[in-house]
Amino acid sequence: MTRAEYYRRFPVVEIQQSFYNLPRVQTAERWRREALTRRSRNGLPDFEFTMKAWQLITHEPSSPTYRRLRKAIPEAEKHLFGNFQPTEAVLNAWAGTEAVARAMGASVIVFQCPPRFTPMPSHVENLRKFFRTIDRRGFVAAWEPRGDWAPDLVHRLCAELDLVHVVDPLKQPPQSEGLRYFRLHGVTGYRYLHTDQDLQAVVEQCEMETPTYVLFNNLFMGGDALRLQKLLAQPALRLVRSAQRRRA
Repeated sequence: MTRAEYYRRFPVVEIQQSFYNLPRVQTAERWRREALTRRSRNGLPDFEFTMKAWQLITHEPSSPTYRRLRKAIPEAEKHLFGNFQPTEAVLNAWAGTEAVARAMGASVIVFQCPPRFTPMPSHVENLRKFFRTIDRRGFVAAWEPRGDWAPDLVHRLCAELDLVHVVDPLKQPPQSEGLRYFRLHGVTGYRYLHTDQDLQAVVEQCEMETPTYVLFNNLFMGGDALRLQKLLAQPALRLVRSAQRRRA
């Protein structure tokens, strides 16, 4: 699916490229202009971007995802990156993420954590310091913890730090209040094709009064998203659809 087709068919996209390597600010600005132009030509409402934060904030350099990093990190500096550490390296990575997000007009920044970011005290303290330090005015900060995080701890941290809990709704319920951000990774993994029953279950978790984002991160993401839109267009679900502002 081309970008032009995507802009025409969907109201929102989550930029994944920014997790591996930040695009140039000029590129982010161009994407924004392009989306606005395409939507305007088709008589459609404004388009929305969300994006993933740069991996240098959340992941340690030992993560295999660093293999895609354009510029290698010197061995002597690797300990300064990841885990939301209160280091200049992490804060610089946030500054780059913020610049791209503002150029793109992104509404939500997703901080996806690796399973190795466990709920140990030092990690929790890093999380607190990071979100209390950065300037995130104009953005929703969405946190996707993985691994053995107790629901009550996630709930407390989201309330304390004003975070949206990112979840796959087919695997666990969100622990934050208000806006919901669903990322569907596939019930059995990336190659999973969501069934109609899966999509119906997602619809049932989209509350009428709560803005809800539904993003797919599986091999069949485009087709699954189109099927979800068709399901939401059914007469019995029109009320639900009209009451929610954002979907993919």
